[in-house]
Amino acid sequence: METTAAFKPTARTRLRRRPARAAYDRTTVYAILDEALICHVGFSVDRQPYVIPTIHARVDDQLYMHGAAAGRMQRALGKGIPVCVTVTLLDGLVLARSAFHHSMNYRSVVVLGRAAAVTDPAERLAALEAIVEHVVPGRWSEVRVPNGKELRATAVLRLPLREVSAKIRTGPPIDHADDHALDVWAGVLPLQTIVGTPVIDPLLGPGIGIPASVRNYRR
Repeated sequence: METTAAFKPTARTRLRRRPARAAYDRTTVYAILDEALICHVGFSVDRQPYVIPTIHARVDDQLYMHGAAAGRMQRALGKGIPVCVTVTLLDGLVLARSAFHHSMNYRSVVVLGRAAAVTDPAERLAALEAIVEHVVPGRWSEVRVPNGKELRATAVLRLPLREVSAKIRTGPPIDHADDHALDVWAGVLPLQTIVGTPVIDPLLGPGIGIPASVRNYRR
């Protein structure tokens, strides 16, 4: 069950540089996790570091991730080794008067912990539904659900949201006062993800219209 208590900063999640940009409240953290479409999973196997992009979904205080059952990430993390999961939303390019103070406006989250393989069939199916719905709300009810072979080929990992922090940068560039008089443009170039016109599969059967999940898609 989801709780509203803020995450307690730990020695690993407390921001030391630019601490004013830190956020530990669940409303902020969960909003970032829920908006992001891709997470990056960092882990180590035999002292070799890996960072793997994958799709995720948050259900209450759990983060679910999926991938091929034969994949390195699923095989390694299913054993409960330490993991670091990150997501980043890029909101704008911050253009300063000096090269040194160029930056980006962003919202990011770091989750630390140990992921475990989800073995319960009902939870696995619910997690896969949550992942599909996270990407395209309403899509699960429009498509064929995974069959037994597909479920056996798919691994699902669960990571409890316990050791978590967010970092956010907003606003204009922060130039040195001496640079304010320079004849150089400064400001923010906003960025956003825009949904384009749906591209129809050339093998689509006749008479199949655009479904509600696609027609009404917003992000």
